[in-house]
Amino acid sequence: MEPEQPDATGPLTILIMVAHPDDIDFGNGGSVATWTGEGHRVVYCLITDGDAGGYDEEVSRTDMATIRREEQTAAGAILGVDELHFLGWPDGRLSVTHELRRDLARVIRQVRPDRVVTQSPTRNLRSMYGSHPDHTAAGEATMCAVYPDARNPFAHPELLADEGLAAHSVSEVWISHMGEGADHYVDTTDAYERKVDALRAHKSQTAHMEDLPGRMWAWGRSQAKAAGFGPDRLAEGYLVLDTR
Repeated sequence: MEPEQPDATGPLTILIMVAHPDDIDFGNGGSVATWTGEGHRVVYCLITDGDAGGYDEEVSRTDMATIRREEQTAAGAILGVDELHFLGWPDGRLSVTHELRRDLARVIRQVRPDRVVTQSPTRNLRSMYGSHPDHTAAGEATMCAVYPDARNPFAHPELLADEGLAAHSVSEVWISHMGEGADHYVDTTDAYERKVDALRAHKSQTAHMEDLPGRMWAWGRSQAKAAGFGPDRLAEGYLVLDTR
């Protein structure tokens, strides 16, 4: 029997699955604000709490995890998101394990998204920061969770037997941070200020940054140019995959 498919009409449910708090706001903040403004349901899944982040050595790693959850919750509210799943995996030590795939498949079955957005599973040799090993592991584990895990009722059978979570097929996956490999762009010009505000909510990570608005404007402009958008437009790029 085929897994149950989501209703194709009406607003979409969009699940964004990334490694760290703030990853969404840097890479997808303008898109999120645009999607929620259009009436779509957006849900976050943060695989780690970002406990290895920050610059204050006086802050314990346990406290940092709490701080970063609070910052991500506040940033999500700025962009219209109030559904967040924190999985609590260790920051800086992600690898594509069967257990991580199970945890991601669980969230997919709980949320039942039409679209999953995640990070690239492929290292970009021209982007050191974009190819953080946690990012590539998160992208690869998410792709494994989309197919075959979440849609196969015989994968991770405990999800159905013990938790009542039926199989679910995701119709499409959007890979962010693709640079020249992007084939779809979201015009985020009108969401620029909210994206910057969401990033400022991550005080432990961005308070030290000089000209954060300028950085985000420059990155958005480069994406808009690649998209062929007009002058003074901003964008975020994706590689869109049909995963039906």
